[in-house]
Amino acid sequence: MNKQKMLVLTLATTLLGLAPTISFGAENSGQRRPHQGPPPEAIEACKDKQVGDEVGFAGRKGETLEAICQERDGELVAMPTSMPDHGPRQ
Repeated sequence: MNKQKMLVLTLATTLLGLAPTISFGAENSGQRRPHQGPPPEAIEACKDKQVGDEVGFAGRKGETLEAICQERDGELVAMPTSMPDHGPRQ
């Protein structure tokens, strides 16, 4: 096997071995992660409230979201009445 083919094979094997590490690093580098349930602010906004109560809470960018308290998975959560414009998806 010539040196160039050996180098390509070594590089490919190394990259395949690093794929799980590279993937894990990308997930934790500020890129979007899968949704993990309502934000704590949405739960806190409905503390001591009733289903159907109107509340407001701070969104991810500091904006105030108007919401209605609804029960989800056994807890009261503020559900925004309209979704904010987050701009184009990347």
